[in-house]
Amino acid sequence: MPKFLLGLLAAVMISSAAHADTSNLVRKQSPYSAEETLNRLEAIVLSKGATVFARIDHAAGAMKANAKLRPTAVLIFGNPKIGTPIMLKSQEAGLDLPMKALAYEDARAD
Repeated sequence: MPKFLLGLLAAVMISSAAHADTSNLVRKQSPYSAEETLNRLEAIVLSKGATVFARIDHAAGAMKANAKLRPTAVLIFGNPKIGTPIMLKSQEAGLDLPMKALAYEDARAD
């Protein structure tokens, strides 16, 4: 892909992320740190027979870019026995599957 198109794609992705509609997100405050919150969620997910596909540490990624980000991580998990029937009804559900949970230290915690 030409560099111009890659740059344009990156600009669209950044613009979209900056203006993402987050009104449908479910937010819950945790008494634990972001890391401990995801550790506890991961244990529950695994105990229910689901699969943890990935854990993404955005703060560690920010450090590689010489930037500082409060603790922020995503857990990606799912269960094909549950997700597949949903996708059989609408393959576009694959945009929301597997499930994701974001844990972060809120700026107001400072």
